[in-house]
Amino acid sequence: MPSTRLAGLLGTVIRAQRHSRELSQAELADVAGVSQATVARIEGGNRAPSIAVLERLLAAMEVQLVVGVEPLDAHLDARIDDLAARPIAERIDGLNLNRLLDRLTDFPQVITGCTAALLQGAPVPVDALEIALRWQDAKPFTRWLEANYGQRWNARWGEFGGVWLEPEEPGEHLWSTRYGEVRATMCDELPETIEVHHGGRSYQVVPLVELALSEPRAAELLRRYRDRQLVNDS
Repeated sequence: MPSTRLAGLLGTVIRAQRHSRELSQAELADVAGVSQATVARIEGGNRAPSIAVLERLLAAMEVQLVVGVEPLDAHLDARIDDLAARPIAERIDGLNLNRLLDRLTDFPQVITGCTAALLQGAPVPVDALEIALRWQDAKPFTRWLEANYGQRWNARWGEFGGVWLEPEEPGEHLWSTRYGEVRATMCDELPETIEVHHGGRSYQVVPLVELALSEPRAAELLRRYRDRQLVNDS
């Protein structure tokens, strides 16, 4: 994920505490002595707050942080178990997938990565729509990004923006758009796909066996899912 897990957790905590007190972001910012934009960035998980800012936000809501530890990547196992307990239709609805796909019509693409795995029934976490896209379609993709308020992930700053949109430019192939985040695998030719159907809609996806060979992140999560099945069945 672009933002660190800790940034995401802290953002979730701040947002939940604020909502429980029926405060707006502007109201919390005013009490804590920070800007509303700072609260928005923290709650969005795009940037981890400094310790001083975190303490001011929590103190403004009359709470404090308790720190604990757990086995590395235990959160992934928890997310996989949670997804496995949900119907596949619910998993797909949670992605807001169709809204984004309906707007990606300016160039050919196929679904790959964790998104493709989830559509084939594997309960793996998905943090962005993952597509395979040909290099020859990079320019229409850039135009689409420009039309839809695209911002590219900036690894140096740890947030979106401040770098060139074009896929040809160095950097991670991850963009934020008005309809959601898109991660692209750039290739010379689109990979072979299979068709899957959900809710009266068809999707062209890279098969699981190919994902396990060509998509390291999806392969790792699929391995974790298989390991979870063994643990839960034993």
